[in-house]
Amino acid sequence: MAKSVLSERQTLHPSELERRELPAEAGQSVRALAQEITVTLGASPAITTTLSDATLLRHIEDRYTELPEVVHQVMRAPATAAGVTVIGQLPLCDTELGTTPVDWRQAAEWAGDPDRASSSFALDVTMLLLARCAGEPFGWQGQQGGRLVNNIVPTPGHEQEQSGASSTTLLSPHTEDAFHPQRANLLMLGCLRNPDRVGTTVSSVRRVELDAAQRERLRRRELPILPDVSYGDDFDTEPAPAVATLGDDDGGLTLRFDPAYTPLDSADGEFLAAYDRLATELERVCITAALTPGELLLVDNDVVVHGRVPFTPRYDGTDRWLKRVNIRLPQRRRAAAEATENGYGQRVVAPFRTIRGNRS
Repeated sequence: MAKSVLSERQTLHPSELERRELPAEAGQSVRALAQEITVTLGASPAITTTLSDATLLRHIEDRYTELPEVVHQVMRAPATAAGVTVIGQLPLCDTELGTTPVDWRQAAEWAGDPDRASSSFALDVTMLLLARCAGEPFGWQGQQGGRLVNNIVPTPGHEQEQSGASSTTLLSPHTEDAFHPQRANLLMLGCLRNPDRVGTTVSSVRRVELDAAQRERLRRRELPILPDVSYGDDFDTEPAPAVATLGDDDGGLTLRFDPAYTPLDSADGEFLAAYDRLATELERVCITAALTPGELLLVDNDVVVHGRVPFTPRYDGTDRWLKRVNIRLPQRRRAAAEATENGYGQRVVAPFRTIRGNRS
């Protein structure tokens, strides 16, 4: 069976998307608080490299509660079966961004360079404040240097790979970090620049139609899911535990899906038929969200797979630029069987969990 992917979708379906509006005054409050913290700390490489500096984190933890109540309300988890929410709109001017970096390393380096005319660090702080309103932001030691806010930009030489650095290929629908038992509950994407209206595809497992036999088969721990290329490729020595594609949360379906990194060739025909049906259904219910600067996309990573349509990168400093934050919801629990997985040795960077633990 070929790897299942969503076809390119040119038609947008905004009526199917839950949308929440951030009042202009509230958006200004978020930006102003982020700027105040940025000025207080200074954009030094010691702080901006991973964003895990203790002083920065204390500022975020101590002050995110100062934001207007409406900010906390719009940042709650998606409330519909579609499992995704568009949040508009942070005040943002293109001239404050500087040029789009060519990769995440350059983005992190520029954020700590006080001589560059860019507000990237202030926007990192903005994303952390918003993510903290939603839950607990975290990162990965093996991805983007452990940075708590990832930069998603098209990168030369990575156009065809299945990662956020790609461009000219379709980014297959996937659960973010599906390989890991501590993957995010929510994924937040913040749009800084998107001149070509490149669409992010989203599909909810709670909108698909599967028969009882297909659901039962996909609930079995059948195949492993491997880490994606952004974590490297040296996983031959790590145990590869089989995982369940479907799960349940209070009676609602949950999903763990990444066909591009699943060894489907080793599965039997019955499983492949059920998996193929699921992939077809995810394509049928696909919604495309083309974010504009200042908009956020909040994705329920336990319910929704996301991807991206192909586009032609410019590499002229004006390319699409998103910021991404992984968010944990402490109140959510996953299947007990996942606790036995080692996550291929990948470790989370979860400083807010440490702060909360120290204060409890």
